[in-house]
Amino acid sequence: MVGKRNEPHVIFVPYPSQGHINPLLQFAKRLASKGVKATIATTKYTVKSIHSPNISVEAISDGFDEGGFSQAQKADVFLKSFKENGSRTLSQLVKSYENSTHPISCIVYDAFLPWALDVAKKHGIYGAAFFTNSATVCAVFAHIHHSTFSLPVKIEENEPLLLPGLPCLYPLDVPGFIRDPDSYPAYLAMKMSQFSNVENADWIFGNSFQQLEGEIARGVSKFWPAKLIGPIVPSSYLDGRIEGDKGYGASLWKPLSQECLNWLKTKPNQSVIYISFGSMVSLTPKQMKEIAYALIGSNMNFLWVVRETEKCKLPKRFIESTNGKGLIVSWCNQLETLANEAIGCFVTHCGWNSTLEGLSLGVPMVAMPQWSDQMTDAKFIDEIWKIGVRPKLDELLGIVRREELLFCLKEVMEEGETSYVIRRNARKWRDLAKKAVSEGGSSDKTINEFVYILKRNS
Repeated sequence: MVGKRNEPHVIFVPYPSQGHINPLLQFAKRLASKGVKATIATTKYTVKSIHSPNISVEAISDGFDEGGFSQAQKADVFLKSFKENGSRTLSQLVKSYENSTHPISCIVYDAFLPWALDVAKKHGIYGAAFFTNSATVCAVFAHIHHSTFSLPVKIEENEPLLLPGLPCLYPLDVPGFIRDPDSYPAYLAMKMSQFSNVENADWIFGNSFQQLEGEIARGVSKFWPAKLIGPIVPSSYLDGRIEGDKGYGASLWKPLSQECLNWLKTKPNQSVIYISFGSMVSLTPKQMKEIAYALIGSNMNFLWVVRETEKCKLPKRFIESTNGKGLIVSWCNQLETLANEAIGCFVTHCGWNSTLEGLSLGVPMVAMPQWSDQMTDAKFIDEIWKIGVRPKLDELLGIVRREELLFCLKEVMEEGETSYVIRRNARKWRDLAKKAVSEGGSSDKTINEFVYILKRNS
């Protein structure tokens, strides 16, 4: 019984995509470093991609064990199947530990999977929701759930959406689902389902931190009483308290880190533009062309992550014409790249994980959001935290033109007042992120309180 009391056991259930597995796996590592047994329960299709010391990995089923989402092809089909099969197999997993030395104390689940909370309650154990978006985006959807306003939002061009505790959100700042609910109905339904039973959760966790979004979280606490425990980024890049924690430990792709790092070694400090639009975004050929010509026009060094399936969209002879100045890779380790002294700015789609990584490593950004919550994250990068710039869209084409992107790249990369302010703010937020997760910081204290309650009641 003494062993049981000392080491509670938490199961983490991520939505099975890279951007959702990584933060939950990182949270698991934080808990494991504080004397909690941590197990990731992920789909059979993704289970082999997770390798992390001190973290157990168990398989559950989404009903598409051979190919995951790509096998299902439709989001609504996948989610329905995952709910049915995931609930059943997660319940079996919890049961299998009941008479062991480490029975399950708590299920920490991705808020995209609210059925996992029902499994926790069925077995009489704690259930904790983990939200992978910014507190701001969570606040917007919490307001929708509680009928502060209804969809679709009709925002006039110069009229902002005004919500309690949030800055003014103009049409280009709000998540795309809100302006056009019919664009991705299955994803909107998944966003809204996060709040379907969240009032029954014992804890709600958010991947942000007090100094960054504490005021916003407090402003929506009656709807979404979240505890901020971020930034959930590998320890080596922040507080260094988890030995050897340089990567998330989950990769659905094979990184080409060494090629990137060897090339970066040949470049001066802060001279390289790093461009990555994440694992999901697919740019139009027109947008790819505009980025390519902006890079040629800048005459600056660049490292551009372009998936193999996207390379056909690059202008002819672009790769040959930029040889020496530019490197195109199909994937690379983003954290290692951002931490490299040669990187001068990060051209990003503003996914929340990428935003937090850039912010935590103090890298100035050029914000080019493509859809959904990325619009809101881009507003904060540019206007609220002032750690980057957001190029204006060409209203007719709906893309960023080369002249506009070139202007923004120069604003960040070349010496001047704008660059100075952005780099100063980037350093400030990097230091605050580090402070939040370091011993005695706001996020560290919150995680310690969670661990204390788990240990007390195990």
